[in-house]
Amino acid sequence: MPPSRSEPDFDAPIPDDYTGQRLDRALAALLPDYSRSRLQAWLAEGALTVDGETPAAKTKVAGGEQVCLFLPSEPDDATVAPEPIMLDIIHEDDAILVIDKPAGLVMHPGAGNPDGTLQNALLHYDESLAALPRAGIVHRLDKDTSGILVVAKTFAAHKQLVADLAERTIKRQYEAVAVGVMTAGGHVDAPLDRHPVDRKRMAVRDFGREAVTHYRVIHRYRAHTHVCCELETGRTHQIRVHLAHIRYPLLGDPVYGRRLALPRDSSDAFIAALRGFRRQALHARTLGLTHPVTGEDMQWQSPRPADFEALLAALAEDARAHAP
Repeated sequence: MPPSRSEPDFDAPIPDDYTGQRLDRALAALLPDYSRSRLQAWLAEGALTVDGETPAAKTKVAGGEQVCLFLPSEPDDATVAPEPIMLDIIHEDDAILVIDKPAGLVMHPGAGNPDGTLQNALLHYDESLAALPRAGIVHRLDKDTSGILVVAKTFAAHKQLVADLAERTIKRQYEAVAVGVMTAGGHVDAPLDRHPVDRKRMAVRDFGREAVTHYRVIHRYRAHTHVCCELETGRTHQIRVHLAHIRYPLLGDPVYGRRLALPRDSSDAFIAALRGFRRQALHARTLGLTHPVTGEDMQWQSPRPADFEALLAALAEDARAHAP
């Protein structure tokens, strides 16, 4: 049963554009931050309703039906303990927190990471966040991706930010270092779903969820490219999978990457710099959104962390050393 809160976390009609689609596909498009299986489970549990009912996932939609979601607390939320973990807070007001997450910090407890997460840190920083799903986290960064993200401090803000993610009005730009020399920018429009064999990985699959990544070249090096990526959708591992799909995987990616690219005549120092970068070269640089309460357009940037700057410096030095 849905919680006893009076205000849902998401409340919006199904656009007429989805007329004739299966309900689960329409819900996945409206609530892109959640997997289709999770949405189906919430529908079965009554946390997610359509015109006040819980129809079958395969029901065809007519358009205009009112979708209402009361986000259930995660099963383990009640056991997540506050921990005094330092947070780099870029902005805070009564409705939101904007945080610069370091590489290595997991978003919330899970298998292999029972504590020491951003959720633990948020609960220590503000105990009132315990009332929100996952302490107000509305979108996620991978453990080894650094950069900027927003956290809701109230149910109203959480509801609005989730809706804005669904409407794709939240701007998220990333910087990355890809293996290989790109000739130009472009976009990848390739649906994503769980890998059919390794369920910890994502893969491009014909019947996956819509996923679109735009990218442009910032600088080319001898065997790598510094790129800016902008998310149109926000799927798990999206940039990592999409760039690997077009044969430009991220440098240092332990899951979707490939063997280290060492240009001819690389110096020992350059080889050490590449081998010493032990995470995917991905940084969430820019976040832009409409404030969920004031309606003000706001934008923040996260400076590149020291390891990312050092990597770019090593790439630039290698390029200079081998310039014609």
